[in-house]
Amino acid sequence: MKQRRRCQRCLIVSLFLLSVVSPIILISSKLWNLSSSSERREFVNDISAIRQFTDALRLKSIDRDEGKGLKEPEYLVLEDKQVFTDPKRDLNVNLSMEGNEDKSDRNSQNKIGGFGTPLLRSSPRNMEKNKPNHTSGGASSQYSRINHAAVDTKITEIRDQLIMANAFLQFAPPNSNCHFVRELKLRIREMERVITHANKDKELSRSALQRKKAMKLSLERARRLYPDCAAMETKLRAMAFNSDELLKAQKSQVSYLVQLAARTFPKGLHCLSMRLTSQYFTLPPEKRELSNKQRVMQPDLQHYVIFSDNVFACAVVINSAISTSMNPMKIVFHVVTDALNYPAMTMWFLLRQPSQAAIHVLSMDDFNWLPSAYISTVKQVGVKDPRFSSVLNHLRFYLPMIFPYLDKVLLLDHDVVVQKDLSGLWKHDMKGKVNGAVEMYGNDESFFTLRDFVDFNDLTIAKRYDSRARIWAFGMNIFDLQKWRQLKLTVLYQKWMQHMKVKERPSLRAGTLPLGQIVFYNHTILLEKQWHLLGLGYNSDLSNAEIEQASVIHYDGNMKPWLETSIPTYKGYWNRFLNYEHPYLQQCNIHE
Repeated sequence: MKQRRRCQRCLIVSLFLLSVVSPIILISSKLWNLSSSSERREFVNDISAIRQFTDALRLKSIDRDEGKGLKEPEYLVLEDKQVFTDPKRDLNVNLSMEGNEDKSDRNSQNKIGGFGTPLLRSSPRNMEKNKPNHTSGGASSQYSRINHAAVDTKITEIRDQLIMANAFLQFAPPNSNCHFVRELKLRIREMERVITHANKDKELSRSALQRKKAMKLSLERARRLYPDCAAMETKLRAMAFNSDELLKAQKSQVSYLVQLAARTFPKGLHCLSMRLTSQYFTLPPEKRELSNKQRVMQPDLQHYVIFSDNVFACAVVINSAISTSMNPMKIVFHVVTDALNYPAMTMWFLLRQPSQAAIHVLSMDDFNWLPSAYISTVKQVGVKDPRFSSVLNHLRFYLPMIFPYLDKVLLLDHDVVVQKDLSGLWKHDMKGKVNGAVEMYGNDESFFTLRDFVDFNDLTIAKRYDSRARIWAFGMNIFDLQKWRQLKLTVLYQKWMQHMKVKERPSLRAGTLPLGQIVFYNHTILLEKQWHLLGLGYNSDLSNAEIEQASVIHYDGNMKPWLETSIPTYKGYWNRFLNYEHPYLQQCNIHE
């Protein structure tokens, strides 16, 4: 009996233990499975891990996507004149834009492929014989220099991977949702996030490097899936064409914005002009006249002429010319402006009139001898660009009429700085010529020719002028006004203006420069190069030695020294002739 009770108690205890322990074991097992499955789901989200997760799944997906009878490609991408054997590096050079624009229009991928078709000029058969000789110079050495210059190689490889992935993605049919397409789209999104958050190799996290390796595996798989080199070439050419078109559009936009900035009038200069104008009209009429008027009409002095509506710029030209002159008592400056800026220009020199040189300010509205339709004609001819329709610029062709009492004048643009004494120009032998000027050079020291500025499709021009004639520069020109009057060159200028007005399209480009080449053709003597240095408004490669050697430096181009877009390296040569402590400059917030 006792033994039976003992057995019953053992059975009850065993059942109790079983009922308590078994739920604990089951719950623990469930929790372990749940944790394992969630980790696995996160693991599966990184599709690169599918290969490590199960070889069977990888083989099954490849068999489904690949088909049969396809071979691994040679990874060759044809260019117009070269063939690159390393797509990872060469695509970065071939496609300067990153190809990310294709992701914004995935539904039009087949349309993009169509752009590349007419660009295809070679076939896979020609790949081997068209390979470049990498031991020679030319394009291959150029790409070699670019590759060696790349410091952040991992970032470069990631961008190359994005380009390749976008190209492979375009092989998929529209609205395709197969396993590989989903994988590639996921890789692209991951790589784009990496590029967004990192611009240098040292900024890449460990996870970013893992994603880079995953993308590499996906691209290797894509090469096995799509071994058709000709089709891949077409796709890459399409992307290159699309990127080139986008780059051209962006360059055009940048050029337009730079030109727009060059034509704007800074707020500080407008404030200065308004303050000077207001101060001018507070003066009684008898105090609005500049002194030294008796020297204005003396032909034996050195007469300088500036056509400008910019008070700030004129101040620099005059200050620099006077401070560098060996005999400033012989200098007379004639500033020709319009009626709107005449009060401000006069007031500035009333406040800061030089003690030795004479200043003479003229308003073009007082020139009653100008043709009545002159302003409208100038604006009609240069309607495409306001810089070329400036009436003040065109007035230089009327110098003999503006100064009938003078025999010789030195014309200076308002964007120049005089660094050395210019007295030698007044003694220069003109050899019977009207104009003395310096030749224009390109950035590579090559000469500009008349063909660069004049349309020789116009038969009237083609019959009279040599297209190979070299171009000289406006900005610092010594003019013999007596010879000018004898040859009646102003009448010739007027005839060409009428010719351009009658023509449906202008035959001359870039405003007064080509007009000057035509009007003074065979009437110009060339000066030594050191008299006049151009390019400080567009060429950032000029050396300090070149600049300091020049007598006159010229900020021609869009980057004027009084604009924020100026080249900072050259601005000091301009600033040293300005007194920024002037109260009006301080009040208008004009500073270095």
